[in-house]
Amino acid sequence: MTAQHPHENEPYWRSSISRVDPEKVFIRGYDLEDLIGGVSFTSASFLLIRGRLPSPRESRVLDAVLTAVLDYALEKPGTAAARYVVSANPSMVAGLAAATMAVGKYTLATEDTARFIVAAHADFLESGEALETFAANLVESMAARKERIPGLGHPVFKKVDPRAAILRETAVREGLWNGPAQLYEAIHRAFTTRPGKADIPINDVGAMAAVLVALGFTPEESTGLAVISTLPGVVAHISEELAHGKPLRIIPGESVAYDVEAGKDFKADWKEAGWTPES
Repeated sequence: MTAQHPHENEPYWRSSISRVDPEKVFIRGYDLEDLIGGVSFTSASFLLIRGRLPSPRESRVLDAVLTAVLDYALEKPGTAAARYVVSANPSMVAGLAAATMAVGKYTLATEDTARFIVAAHADFLESGEALETFAANLVESMAARKERIPGLGHPVFKKVDPRAAILRETAVREGLWNGPAQLYEAIHRAFTTRPGKADIPINDVGAMAAVLVALGFTPEESTGLAVISTLPGVVAHISEELAHGKPLRIIPGESVAYDVEAGKDFKADWKEAGWTPES
């Protein structure tokens, strides 16, 4: 008798997100027709990702997150990348892809900070220590290992990142600045007592991560939402580039120092490398 593969009768795909019938589309079980005009894009996004309808408080806080990093002028690498790409390939989709590919460890991605917050809070609950004591010990141990605390610091803002501050205020007002977020704040306080660190704020990415963890999103989902939040600004920049930009942008010569030696003797060096007419 032939042994049956354990997944032989399982469907190739399985999804509980949406379903399309001949006359209806269902989103997490709800008729899409009820959602169109019935809920905001923010609430619909929460429903799709979390799998349930948000409360008014949750929707207001997520809405704040989705407007926190709408744009950052031409100082955001993804925006610059998008405009460079569409100057050569005048396509909205190509520009959006370029901007999205620029999201990562050093810009916009919240997942490292979210993972840090979740892991630190789990360790705190197991430690039995007071909040400030645990935070101080964690900062000391990370400093000894030369490990960076994610979500801290900004090249422009000192002491307070205003975007992070309003996100925190919104979450606190709505009762959604929870234990992990409070621990993250305590870690920041402990960090700023170290020499030379007093002016380093929790940045926008750090605050977004804390709020999205409080809303129940996974670290990976938090980065996805961060990308969504910045796309309207990217669309505006791409549209401006398509309408008024320069075709085929290059890096201006005065911005580059070329360390390229000129005048090398190719024939002599080619021969010295061992090449002969017969090679």
